[in-house]
Amino acid sequence: MAQSSTQTLTVEIIEALESCGVDRDQYQLHDYIDVEALEQLVAGSSGAVEVRVTVEGIQLAVTGDGVEIVDSQGGHAEDQ
Repeated sequence: MAQSSTQTLTVEIIEALESCGVDRDQYQLHDYIDVEALEQLVAGSSGAVEVRVTVEGIQLAVTGDGVEIVDSQGGHAEDQ
């Protein structure tokens, strides 16, 4: 089950980046974050946790509820 959660989080991050025009061939996600560790941190917390990561200039907020685009290089926020 944890593996499918990690895969789901990975897909959510990739889809958020693609919605900002970043093609998945432009980067290696593992160069920026350890998705498995991120999933464990967010899912294992008893409280509200938000982790912000920046991939290819796109700032994302990852929570137990999903992935949100914080800054898509243009300075505007957009919910995912």
